[in-house]
Amino acid sequence: MSKKIALVTGSSSGFGRLTAEALARAGHTVYASMRDVAGRNAGNGAQLVELSDKEGIDLRPIELDVQSEPSVGAAIDKIIAKSGQIDVVVHNAGHMMFGPAEAFTPEQFAQQYDVNVLGTQRVNRAVLPHMRARREGLLVWVSSSSSAGGTPPYLSPYFAAKAAMDSLAVQYSRELARWGIETTIVVPGAFTKGTNHFAHSGSPADAARLAEYEADGPYAGFSETVQKAFADIVPDDAEPAPVADLIVQAVDTPFGERPFRIHYDPTDDGANIGFGVLDRLRAEMLHRVGLSDLLKPAKQA
Repeated sequence: MSKKIALVTGSSSGFGRLTAEALARAGHTVYASMRDVAGRNAGNGAQLVELSDKEGIDLRPIELDVQSEPSVGAAIDKIIAKSGQIDVVVHNAGHMMFGPAEAFTPEQFAQQYDVNVLGTQRVNRAVLPHMRARREGLLVWVSSSSSAGGTPPYLSPYFAAKAAMDSLAVQYSRELARWGIETTIVVPGAFTKGTNHFAHSGSPADAARLAEYEADGPYAGFSETVQKAFADIVPDDAEPAPVADLIVQAVDTPFGERPFRIHYDPTDDGANIGFGVLDRLRAEMLHRVGLSDLLKPAKQA
């Protein structure tokens, strides 16, 4: 296994934090990015530095706000200046909103799209010129089983954004294959503990519209019903840490052998079947039009 320089977005908690720590423990240099690392996330940054010193691993907190192009550009420039290259990017930064779709303003939907989709585009535009120049690199996208599996209501903004991000990841994989840049899409299921998705989820801004759903009528009290039903199907021993372990395995896998998709879903919502069908249909179309080479990264000359 060769040591990699990895950037993990959204590393203050959840999958990002777990992945950053797991990659560092596996021997890689990890830039664990988060917003406001000198302020609101100063404690999280300090914990990572302490862990790095305690365990003798290379874990480096770095300021990066995926919603800010200048912030992304500054972070990438800093990593290149210090480490010379970026081998792996883990697109993990994201945010969840919970409530009836109608009660969210269009601006709230746009914010979800900005964090979960445009954030990856900002990072890609800053990182990919360096990867393409080397004809080498790996993009790991943390998707969601909601895009092809069973889904509960009241998570429309998040699910719509994650579906868009997954589609973007697939298209990028085709457009980067001839550059020798690999793609792995990680598809976690639902977890009610071990991440801050639900604890930090956003609420509808239109309180009056929300009340029309929640206070009276056929959907009165539905938020609580959904959350209980959702929690009941998640096994008590479901932990998100294996998602990070699977990402480490993908990073450590030799070039050309990395899986295109990785599923980890204790609730078994069927996304592995749904994505299996979708990815096969997409691959068959490329075969039909003579572009099969886009399904595998090109080896360096």
